[in-house]
Amino acid sequence: MAYEFNHVHLKAPDPKKTADWYVRAFNFRIVSDTVRSFGDRFVRCQTPDGVVINISGARTGEQMGGGDATVHWGIEHFGLNVDDMDAEIERLKGFGAELMEGPTDIPNGPRIAFIRAPDDVRIELLQLPG
Repeated sequence: MAYEFNHVHLKAPDPKKTADWYVRAFNFRIVSDTVRSFGDRFVRCQTPDGVVINISGARTGEQMGGGDATVHWGIEHFGLNVDDMDAEIERLKGFGAELMEGPTDIPNGPRIAFIRAPDDVRIELLQLPG
């Protein structure tokens, strides 16, 4: 069977506020914004290159653990390419992001940095060589 990537799902206390941050920060587009039968607000977004990012709140009766933008087991972060690392870090800090690590130049590779985004999400920024 062939597999195809479908989406990333983020949980947030205020899904619309979080979605709006990603719209401003990374030019995501909000595709839909509904309240599902589970009782959660569900905001479906899409990146400029077509990746679906779903952002929802807690379902009725669902107890949420805390976020963790530190290094940890499991899905730890997602990465986004940027054109100008220093400018992007400053721009994102203006939106409330926190620089956690870097920028670091990888020999024969990209320049990378990690930020803490809303809801304690870890994002890697990559400035590719060239």
